[in-house]
Amino acid sequence: MPILYLIPTILAENTAEHVLPPQIRDVIGQTGTFFVENVRTARRFISSLKTGVVIDELTFYDLDKDTPEAETRQQLHFLKLQNRDAGVLSEAGCPGVADPGAVAVRLAHQTGWQVRPLVGPSSILLALMASGMSGQSFAFHGYLSIEKPARLQEIKQLEMDARKRLQTQIFMETPYRNNHLLADILTACNPETRLCIACNLTASDELVKTLSIREWKAQTPDLHKKPSLFLLL
Repeated sequence: MPILYLIPTILAENTAEHVLPPQIRDVIGQTGTFFVENVRTARRFISSLKTGVVIDELTFYDLDKDTPEAETRQQLHFLKLQNRDAGVLSEAGCPGVADPGAVAVRLAHQTGWQVRPLVGPSSILLALMASGMSGQSFAFHGYLSIEKPARLQEIKQLEMDARKRLQTQIFMETPYRNNHLLADILTACNPETRLCIACNLTASDELVKTLSIREWKAQTPDLHKKPSLFLLL
């Protein structure tokens, strides 16, 4: 039975030595086929690990939000017939979590593959760990609406859910829109609601801080183009 490896990648540049276990290099060194969200990023990541593999001899299958499911199913079927293992690489962090790689994982289960997740950095769990908020009950919502009125309403609903259920609410935004989202959070939420901002996780300039909305208004950070997660409770 072939194995589909779920291979975590780095969250910040030049951090592989500190955040990836040796198993990641070992698996990549023996796996010749990868499902990836971005081929260029995947090639650069594998090259940076210096495993000795020849990049041009590897096979990369595109797997992004627009990839037809039938295409991925056919590729998995072809690989299974050849009993060839494959890997799924995310753009950052763990594949299958807020990531189109989940499609390949679901199809692998349906078609008789062994699925093997590997250990590596997850921005969601790192942010939750460092937030001081509830790790017993939490929900990840991915991206909120782009349109401001809908986004404000969603933030208010998340705040209500957090208060009613005592459940940490986790969400994110495209880095170049972070400041707009933060401004809306500060506008929509109660002054005493707690907000954690987890920015540039694992990087040398990492920021993880939990303050009340009132306190954040007095020291609003610039998050423009900085990968960030937001947690409410």
